[in-house]
Amino acid sequence: MMAPARHPASMVAAQGPVLRDIHLPPDPAWWPPAPGWWLLGGLSLLALLAAAWLWRRYRRTRRHRRQVLAELDRLLLQHQHDDDQAALAGGLHQLLRRVARRHDATAAQQRGEAWRRTLARVPVDAATLERLLALDQAIYRATASFDRAAASSAVRQWLRLALQPRRWKPATQESADA
Repeated sequence: MMAPARHPASMVAAQGPVLRDIHLPPDPAWWPPAPGWWLLGGLSLLALLAAAWLWRRYRRTRRHRRQVLAELDRLLLQHQHDDDQAALAGGLHQLLRRVARRHDATAAQQRGEAWRRTLARVPVDAATLERLLALDQAIYRATASFDRAAASSAVRQWLRLALQPRRWKPATQESADA
């Protein structure tokens, strides 16, 4: 007797179909990125632009502060050479007015109490404020006599604070009407 012939199809049916291995999908492409990456890139760009703008503003403010203080030093040095009290008083007073004009457009024309209120918007002590107001009177005297060291230190103290805009107190309604 012969052995029964085995058919390959019958073997396949008994063992099941012949399957291929699992195929994984291809790796995702790196371009175009997902929407979250676009959002992150846009926010990063905005943050970079804001940082650059703040940095430029900071440098410009620092440069202006250095220029004003250098001009004060130049005025004091000039006074040491020519010993002209009236010119020093006028120069210091003009420097105060220019810096005050950046915060109050009417500072160039103010006199008396209005000028006092403008100077007082920067938080300095009463003695410093009086020395600054004495400059206003000294420029109109024929022979300006004032304490140069006290006036220059008062001007320097006021300028250092005045060149920081957050230090200025808001203008009161009465000074806006004056």
